[in-house]
Amino acid sequence: QVQLVESGGGLVHAGDSLKLSCSASGRTISRYAMGWFRQRPGDDREFVAAISRVGSNTFYAESVKGRFAISRDSAKDEVYLQMNSLKVDDTAIYFCAAYTELTDLDEVDYWGQGTQVTVSS
Repeated sequence: QVQLVESGGGLVHAGDSLKLSCSASGRTISRYAMGWFRQRPGDDREFVAAISRVGSNTFYAESVKGRFAISRDSAKDEVYLQMNSLKVDDTAIYFCAAYTELTDLDEVDYWGQGTQVTVSS
């Protein structure tokens, strides 16, 4: 099994940028397609972004397209979520996710514990 750990969350102001990182233990991330989800206060967990195993394909929720960017670094065995032009509505717990096979964006096999991102006005 693989264990995912997120880092980089924190408190920022609207309009600022933040970069989240996801690392793994137990197994290398390189064997998985990866993704990011978030859960805003009072809401269900929702898809944010995903990246294919090789990194040639990316997918984004419409709410973050153009502002967020997912990437991966095979040498460092890490996955990132660069968040720009942050809005108060982006406040949420952000979760790293691993897909054994990237078929349905919601069919996640492994989850991280989450990192809090708070955007103030």
